[in-house]
Amino acid sequence: MKPKYKVPALAEIAKLKGTNGYTLVSTFSGCGGSCLGFEIAGFNPLRAHEFIPSAVDTYKANHPDTPVDTRDIREVTTEEILETLNMKKGDLDVLEGSPPCASFSTAGKRERDWGKVKTYSDGAQRSDDLFFEFARLVEGLQPKVFVAENVSGLVKGTAKGYFFEILAALKKCGYKVEARLLDAQWLGVPQSRQRVIFVGVRNDLELDPVFPSPNNYRYSIFEALENVPEPTEEQETGLILTKAVYNQWMKTEIGKSNKKYFQLVRTNPNKPCPTITAHAGEGCASVCHFNEPRKFSIPEMRRLCSFPDDFKLLGKRNQRAERLGRSVPPLMMAAIAKTIQTEILDRHANPD
Repeated sequence: MKPKYKVPALAEIAKLKGTNGYTLVSTFSGCGGSCLGFEIAGFNPLRAHEFIPSAVDTYKANHPDTPVDTRDIREVTTEEILETLNMKKGDLDVLEGSPPCASFSTAGKRERDWGKVKTYSDGAQRSDDLFFEFARLVEGLQPKVFVAENVSGLVKGTAKGYFFEILAALKKCGYKVEARLLDAQWLGVPQSRQRVIFVGVRNDLELDPVFPSPNNYRYSIFEALENVPEPTEEQETGLILTKAVYNQWMKTEIGKSNKKYFQLVRTNPNKPCPTITAHAGEGCASVCHFNEPRKFSIPEMRRLCSFPDDFKLLGKRNQRAERLGRSVPPLMMAAIAKTIQTEILDRHANPD
């Protein structure tokens, strides 16, 4: 039987945190979507790393007990991470990270931006080399398992060259590595969101990388938004469409997109939501409400991205929406984390 759609509240997640006994270090942590997923699965995040100020503020507001290193990851050494955690190389259970990926996105300029310092959220940095920084941390920390996430564009077109370079760099660290394209809508999230997930298992564990099996059901927008909280402040309301966009929205059938007008999508409430991007909260089109001429409100976006209703988002409306649009959906990562626990870490700890 299909269970009712539900995302645990922050207090419920806090009770799950650390219950499986395994440790986690998070990199490129954003506002903490991946960490929430690992916490739901029972992991204990000991440390996070995030560079973007507004993401850091949101992470701290929702993970007050997890220290956050706000430096550029290039400045972080594995020696100081181990010293801070009082660990030796190889002690850490899981290292996870979602290196910024705008240069590989199918919605961006792709190879024209490779090698350049570009604006990213409310900061600026080169991002197409950050996966190799993640590999450097894997090499130095030697966690039992690592998990890395990136956009689907990494395995498409000319970006495939980078994909194979990244795969080779991660394997060279002493790991069995596999990458798979997963879609959040089959892992408990009411949103169609494809992401490339890398899983690496240290060679001495003698176990293979694993991925969660897809559910045999999906959640619709309608199911996700049942009893959704009303916006409590102006920064949480749904952006009303301009007159020009409204006219196009009216001409677009429910569940259809208007490619002639900035990829406007009038969503179908009986299906999962199309991908919510980092710019879903602003602009003139993209994903819109199904029967009201507006963007989704922040409370609605929390639900569609599988974040708790009480997850705190800071800043202006576009910044709040961006945090959700850039994040790994927590329930998607929870499914990945639980599989890693039961099929790798538990089997390693109890080989019989």
